[in-house]
Amino acid sequence: MEFKDNEPIYLQIAAYVSEQILLGKWTADDKVPSVRELAVALQVNPNTVMRTYEQLQNQEVIYNKRGIGFFVAPDAVKKVKALKKERFLQQDLPEFFRNLFLLDINLDEIQQRYEAYIAQNLESETR
Repeated sequence: MEFKDNEPIYLQIAAYVSEQILLGKWTADDKVPSVRELAVALQVNPNTVMRTYEQLQNQEVIYNKRGIGFFVAPDAVKKVKALKKERFLQQDLPEFFRNLFLLDINLDEIQQRYEAYIAQNLESETR
Protein backbone atom coordinates (compact mmCIF):
# COMPACT_ATOMS: atom_id res chain seq x y z
CA MET A 1 0.00 0.00 0.00
CA GLU A 2 1.32 3.42 -0.98
CA PHE A 3 0.76 5.98 1.78
CA LYS A 4 0.16 9.68 1.14
CA ASP A 5 2.10 12.28 3.09
CA ASN A 6 -0.87 14.59 3.65
CA GLU A 7 -2.98 12.21 5.80
CA PRO A 8 -2.16 10.15 8.91
CA ILE A 9 -1.34 6.53 8.09
CA TYR A 10 -3.90 5.14 10.52
CA LEU A 11 -6.65 7.02 8.65
CA GLN A 12 -5.42 5.66 5.33
CA ILE A 13 -5.51 2.16 6.79
CA ALA A 14 -9.04 2.83 8.06
CA ALA A 15 -10.01 3.83 4.52
CA TYR A 16 -8.45 0.59 3.23
CA VAL A 17 -10.40 -1.53 5.75
CA SER A 18 -13.59 0.39 4.93
CA GLU A 19 -13.05 -0.22 1.22
CA GLN A 20 -12.64 -3.97 1.82
CA ILE A 21 -16.00 -3.91 3.61
CA LEU A 22 -17.74 -1.86 0.90
CA LEU A 23 -16.35 -4.15 -1.82
CA GLY A 24 -17.78 -7.15 0.02
CA LYS A 25 -14.37 -8.75 0.56
CA TRP A 26 -14.94 -8.61 4.32
CA THR A 27 -18.60 -9.20 5.20
CA ALA A 28 -20.66 -8.95 8.38
CA ASP A 29 -19.25 -11.01 11.24
CA ASP A 30 -16.12 -11.97 9.25
CA LYS A 31 -12.91 -11.91 11.24
CA VAL A 32 -10.62 -9.15 10.01
CA PRO A 33 -6.86 -9.73 9.86
CA SER A 34 -5.16 -9.56 13.22
CA VAL A 35 -3.25 -6.43 14.14
CA ARG A 36 0.03 -8.21 13.44
CA GLU A 37 -1.15 -9.74 10.15
CA LEU A 38 -2.31 -6.40 8.78
CA ALA A 39 0.79 -4.61 10.06
CA VAL A 40 3.03 -7.10 8.24
CA ALA A 41 0.91 -6.98 5.07
CA LEU A 42 0.96 -3.17 4.98
CA GLN A 43 4.51 -2.84 6.34
CA VAL A 44 3.54 -0.58 9.22
CA ASN A 45 3.97 -0.61 12.98
CA PRO A 46 1.38 -2.79 14.78
CA ASN A 47 0.56 0.19 17.02
CA THR A 48 -0.62 2.06 13.92
CA VAL A 49 -2.98 -0.77 12.98
CA MET A 50 -4.21 -0.95 16.58
CA ARG A 51 -5.00 2.76 16.46
CA THR A 52 -6.93 2.14 13.22
CA TYR A 53 -8.90 -0.73 14.74
CA GLU A 54 -9.70 1.33 17.86
CA GLN A 55 -11.07 4.12 15.69
CA LEU A 56 -13.14 1.73 13.58
CA GLN A 57 -14.42 0.08 16.76
CA ASN A 58 -15.44 3.50 18.15
CA GLN A 59 -17.29 4.14 14.87
CA GLU A 60 -18.99 0.72 15.27
CA VAL A 61 -17.60 -0.54 11.95
CA ILE A 62 -15.82 -3.45 13.65
CA TYR A 63 -16.17 -5.08 17.05
CA ASN A 64 -13.81 -6.98 19.32
CA LYS A 65 -14.32 -10.46 20.70
CA ARG A 66 -11.87 -10.47 23.57
CA GLY A 67 -9.13 -13.03 23.02
CA ILE A 68 -10.37 -13.89 19.51
CA GLY A 69 -9.92 -10.72 17.46
CA PHE A 70 -11.81 -8.08 15.55
CA PHE A 71 -14.84 -8.74 13.38
CA VAL A 72 -16.89 -6.77 10.85
CA ALA A 73 -19.99 -5.31 12.49
CA PRO A 74 -23.37 -6.53 11.16
CA ASP A 75 -24.26 -3.05 9.85
CA ALA A 76 -20.71 -2.06 8.87
CA VAL A 77 -21.61 -1.29 5.24
CA LYS A 78 -24.28 1.15 6.38
CA LYS A 79 -21.92 2.78 8.91
CA VAL A 80 -19.03 3.06 6.44
CA LYS A 81 -21.26 4.58 3.75
CA ALA A 82 -22.65 7.11 6.22
CA LEU A 83 -19.17 8.10 7.42
CA LYS A 84 -17.71 8.32 3.90
CA LYS A 85 -20.75 10.23 2.63
CA GLU A 86 -20.49 12.79 5.42
CA ARG A 87 -16.77 13.24 4.82
CA PHE A 88 -17.34 13.62 1.07
CA LEU A 89 -20.11 16.19 1.53
CA GLN A 90 -18.19 18.19 4.15
CA GLN A 91 -14.64 18.04 2.75
CA ASP A 92 -14.40 16.81 -0.82
CA LEU A 93 -17.50 18.34 -2.40
CA PRO A 94 -16.67 21.97 -1.56
CA GLU A 95 -13.24 21.51 -3.16
CA PHE A 96 -14.85 19.83 -6.16
CA PHE A 97 -17.28 22.76 -6.56
CA ARG A 98 -14.41 25.23 -6.27
CA ASN A 99 -12.56 23.44 -9.08
CA LEU A 100 -15.69 23.45 -11.24
CA PHE A 101 -15.99 27.19 -10.74
CA LEU A 102 -12.30 27.93 -11.30
CA LEU A 103 -12.10 25.77 -14.42
CA ASP A 104 -15.45 26.97 -15.79
CA ILE A 105 -16.92 23.47 -16.01
CA ASN A 106 -20.70 23.38 -16.16
CA LEU A 107 -22.96 20.81 -14.54
CA ASP A 108 -24.17 19.52 -17.92
CA GLU A 109 -20.64 18.37 -18.75
CA ILE A 110 -20.35 16.71 -15.35
CA GLN A 111 -23.71 14.98 -15.89
CA GLN A 112 -22.62 13.63 -19.29
CA ARG A 113 -19.32 12.35 -17.95
CA TYR A 114 -21.01 10.80 -14.93
CA GLU A 115 -23.52 8.97 -17.13
CA ALA A 116 -20.69 7.72 -19.37
CA TYR A 117 -18.78 6.54 -16.31
CA ILE A 118 -21.80 4.64 -14.98
CA ALA A 119 -22.49 3.07 -18.38
CA GLN A 120 -18.87 1.98 -18.76
CA ASN A 121 -18.63 0.54 -15.25
CA LEU A 122 -22.00 -1.22 -15.40
CA GLU A 123 -20.98 -2.67 -18.75
CA SER A 124 -17.72 -4.02 -17.33
CA GLU A 125 -19.51 -5.53 -14.30
CA THR A 126 -21.91 -7.53 -16.46
CA ARG A 127 -19.12 -9.17 -18.47
